Amino acid sequence: MSGGDDQQTQSGHPEAASADVLLVHGIWNTAHWLLPLARRLRTAGMTPALFGYASVRGGPAQAVPQLIARLRATRAPLLVCHSLGGLMALQALQQAPELPVQRVVCLGSPLCGSAAARGLARRGGHWAMGRSAALLLRGFTHWDGAAQVGQIAGCVPRGLGRWLAPLQAGSDGTVGLDETGLPGLHDHCVVQASHSGLLRSPAAAQQVLAFLRDGRFTH
Repeated sequence: MSGGDDQQTQSGHPEAASADVLLVHGIWNTAHWLLPLARRLRTAGMTPALFGYASVRGGPAQAVPQLIARLRATRAPLLVCHSLGGLMALQALQQAPELPVQRVVCLGSPLCGSAAARGLARRGGHWAMGRSAALLLRGFTHWDGAAQVGQIAGCVPRGLGRWLAPLQAGSDGTVGLDETGLPGLHDHCVVQASHSGLLRSPAAAQQVLAFLRDGRFTH
């Protein structure tokens, strides 16, 4: 969780208009953080594209309509989302249930709400999360949409979250394992990776591919 606040929708492939999988980044990142995973998906025969948005200055009020418009334009049936990106994706699918998205893979997304975000807010850091703060603090209570949603959680506790909140049930250093297990998920798995490391992990990439193709992780 570092970097900038991406305002542009970007392509991970020259044929972005015909992408079959759209990748969505998390807070304080840009779409470029998704490139290592996009390359792995392309090598496996998929056609990925990247979606960038202003996570702090814009938040879901701006990003969700942009994501809905992008999904309508590309007709992409698959989503892969890191961290806050997973919450953005589920909110988009709630607001536009007619979207053709069949499967969503979340990587370290605090779908139940983020303890680290609450800790940051208590320390006066609400401003750092900007217009995404409310969504991170609240999360969701369950998922009952048409799309199959799978979550890949990391269990290597390296990240700023452990300094902001007690993540005692295991974590990726930023998001607790218990924050990833939203009721209604189609499947859930854990890999050896930190929060940011989920985007570079070969094991995570293999699990992403398994879920996108079969709707199940490899257990």
